[in-house]
Amino acid sequence: MLSREVTPEFVVPSNAPAAIQVRDFSKRYGAVSAVRGLNLDVPQGEILGLVGPNGAGKTTTLRALAGILRPTTGTLSIAGFDLAVAPVEAKRRLAFIPDEPHLFDYLTVEEHLRFTARLYGVPDAAARIPELLAEMELTEKSGVLPSELSRGMKQKLSVAAALLHDPAVLILDEPLTGLDPAGIRRMKDTIRRRAERGTSVILSSHLLNLVEELCTRVLLLRRGEVAALGTIAELRALRPELATASLEDLFIALIDDATPAGRTA
Repeated sequence: MLSREVTPEFVVPSNAPAAIQVRDFSKRYGAVSAVRGLNLDVPQGEILGLVGPNGAGKTTTLRALAGILRPTTGTLSIAGFDLAVAPVEAKRRLAFIPDEPHLFDYLTVEEHLRFTARLYGVPDAAARIPELLAEMELTEKSGVLPSELSRGMKQKLSVAAALLHDPAVLILDEPLTGLDPAGIRRMKDTIRRRAERGTSVILSSHLLNLVEELCTRVLLLRRGEVAALGTIAELRALRPELATASLEDLFIALIDDATPAGRTA
């Protein structure tokens, strides 16, 4: 676990417009509240880390932002489009990469990308597909079916398909699963480059060193509510006695706080 402060090289402009807006979002499953009263703005070019213990509401939040779940109350907007009012326009501007790749058994790697290009109406797909295959190190696997790919290669294919239509919003759930060290480095570079081009990224991971290295801000959820939100430095300021502690120690302390600061996102 990293204990030193790592500052992302890219700094989000203070006047960058929000590509993701969440207002009073709540989601209940019967009598169980998975998320309560979440408010959040994610500007263009920001990489927001979403962390918290199991059952904190992370997956529910990600799936709601991807348009998979309907909110019980509140609104969620992607690039200015309300997911409840204009779901197609909102979804055309986002990409969601779940922790487990979902691929078509009988489409090759390249056919997955061609199919995705048709779905999203990508006009320059013929040029973009070879570039993405090269970026994800899948060029030699272009004619291979998913059953012949390793877990890491399947993850790379999911990412390539997600990036093909150049989304304004990228939602990642444990994006490094199955990748080897070289693949991890390249994936981190890919995420950084997209943010530098203005893509808003929400990255959910239990790998706190990844969060510390990549994210410009961190949202810490606890039992469906905001325990803390801010830069790593701002979160450390909430518990000055843990200024030099690891992120793991800091986050556990913030989660355990009876009345955590920074409830309002």
